[in-house]
Amino acid sequence: MATTSERILTLDTVRGVAVMGILLLNIIAFAMPEAAYMNPRAYGGSQGFDLGVWLGNFILFDGKMRGLFSFLFGASTLLVIEGATAKGDSAARTHYARMVWLLVFGLLHCWLIWWGDILNHYALIGMILFLFRNAPVKRLVGLGIVFLVIHQLMAAGALVGLEFSRAGLASTDAQAARQAREAIEGFKLGFGVPSDAVIADLVATYRGSWLEIARHRFETAAWSPLTGLLMFGFETLAYMLFGMAGFRSGMLTGAWERRRYVRWVAIGFGVGIPVYAVLAAMMIASDFSMSSTILGVLVVAVPVRPLLIMGWAGLIILLMRPGGALTTRIAAAGRMAFTNYLATSLICTTIFYGYGLGWYGELSRAEVYLVVFAVWALMLIWSKPWLERFAYGPLEWLWRSLARGKPQPMAGGVINRQVANATQ
Repeated sequence: MATTSERILTLDTVRGVAVMGILLLNIIAFAMPEAAYMNPRAYGGSQGFDLGVWLGNFILFDGKMRGLFSFLFGASTLLVIEGATAKGDSAARTHYARMVWLLVFGLLHCWLIWWGDILNHYALIGMILFLFRNAPVKRLVGLGIVFLVIHQLMAAGALVGLEFSRAGLASTDAQAARQAREAIEGFKLGFGVPSDAVIADLVATYRGSWLEIARHRFETAAWSPLTGLLMFGFETLAYMLFGMAGFRSGMLTGAWERRRYVRWVAIGFGVGIPVYAVLAAMMIASDFSMSSTILGVLVVAVPVRPLLIMGWAGLIILLMRPGGALTTRIAAAGRMAFTNYLATSLICTTIFYGYGLGWYGELSRAEVYLVVFAVWALMLIWSKPWLERFAYGPLEWLWRSLARGKPQPMAGGVINRQVANATQ
């Protein structure tokens, strides 16, 4: 049976890997036009080493790190709810106060700093998640599967919509044909290769002032919290339910036997990697057509992705070493995931946007990972010393204080005590 300290250390370590891993994909959205995130032909290079970088990311990390982070959000939510209940506090008040303030942080992040914010999405889904707090493991898993099926059907609808739009180009009705062209241009912005003029305009905008970028952000992403909820809400809810199940079953807390983790690692990577490799080959063979990109990224991968997420979680838990130097630093980064996530946005927008260094569109797909490695180093270097001195990360403290309606004690480090308890 894992102790409370071991349980928290395991969750923090997995979360630390997830918050670092998310940057492997987000860096493209920071550094290049949005279409490059899904389609390497859109920008940043799709040949040679750049193609190899895309391939490794697509097979091993794309969607898996975000999913792992969602798993951990579900597990942490259940941990907070159970902790509030054990202390005699109102679990509902504690949970919804946290979600409301997380939504505020997320909207400010989305509208003022970076359009790709995920915190507002987590807050909105988290408000729904509370309804499942008492569900047993089997029900959590079963509901999660149902929500994934719904998400897959909705994703398939995007592919159907693309084909209908293409068919509409041949319409003799001028208005219908114009609407079809506009729809296809919209698909290109997300999954295809936008025109040179569109790309040039985006690059010029993001190399401009904060005001120019903010104006563009409000024109294109002001309603992204709602569109994101519609597009990915069922998938995110499924992952959070899986995370609650992983916490309740002991999977995410390190309570399983070693051979059980080994089995899930073998299943996750043994099934996931070949399927993703086939999808990648299909997309490359079609020269990253919009149809193949939507099919490979959004539709076919849906039932396979959770297996790879489970595989990653199991592998991290097997490799972590309580008291080890690297595990301690990764766990510290995970304990400060909220601060590190937002700090990453501040650092990367400053590097790439025009009001900072203005590197937007300057680096290739492979070259941007020099920035990723530098940000990872900063996370690992600063998180542990901070937590040796303070009880929380700076934004974790602010979030906790706002949710509880009063400033929380900040003094007193946790890392040394946590590691000492975990290794006893």
